[in-house]
Amino acid sequence: MNKELRKQVVLSMETLARCVNDEDIFDDWLSIGVADGDIQRFDTSEVDECYIEDETFKGLLGCFVRMMKKAEKSGGLYVDKIVSDWKEKKWTKKYMKYL
Repeated sequence: MNKELRKQVVLSMETLARCVNDEDIFDDWLSIGVADGDIQRFDTSEVDECYIEDETFKGLLGCFVRMMKKAEKSGGLYVDKIVSDWKEKKWTKKYMKYL
């Protein structure tokens, strides 16, 4: 995966992570090293190079997948006053190797 694509993935994960309805789960994202306010929405130029390095990117992706699995069990995602209740689990199979 090239650097620009990785930046887009990190930006997307950051955006979705901030939509997790349970703050305790969101704390996992912050504890892995994503500084609050470090990544600006809709701007891949703001994604720091440190987030797309191989080991860091792998760690972020693994943390994100674990967060989404936890979020599914505890209230889903909250976006624009809409709470998800998505039960589809097929998407996780592709990323299970990162857990």
